[in-house]
Amino acid sequence: MTGATISEPALPVSEPALPARMHAAYRATDYAAGDIAARIGRRVAGLDWRVAVFLTAWNPYSRRMPDGWNRRMQACLRGWLRGRTVLAGTGTLGRWREEMLLVALDPARAMVLARRFRQRGIVVVRRGQPARLAIL
Repeated sequence: MTGATISEPALPVSEPALPARMHAAYRATDYAAGDIAARIGRRVAGLDWRVAVFLTAWNPYSRRMPDGWNRRMQACLRGWLRGRTVLAGTGTLGRWREEMLLVALDPARAMVLARRFRQRGIVVVRRGQPARLAIL
């Protein structure tokens, strides 16, 4: 037989459910962008938008990557968000720090982008409501 070769189909990569300690870390993280500060379960003051999300491309699947790589992926994410209202921000927990973007974007659309950049979750903030963690 010549010509075509048969190969196994690529299997989807699946990550395990979010471990309890990781869930606790998300909840303890301080999210900030401009004058807006958020913490999971607490109301967000100063939000002018009806709904927004904290989103990042840093450290896919919560695995530390080199800063240069993280910055390149964050720039790529910004490209996907071109034309949208975006504030640069951070997610900080102790010595752990990641660059974040606060984006005026529907959470369902943000989850699609988060999956594309292999994130485990996003933080959804709605005017007058507590911030919530949306696990992917």
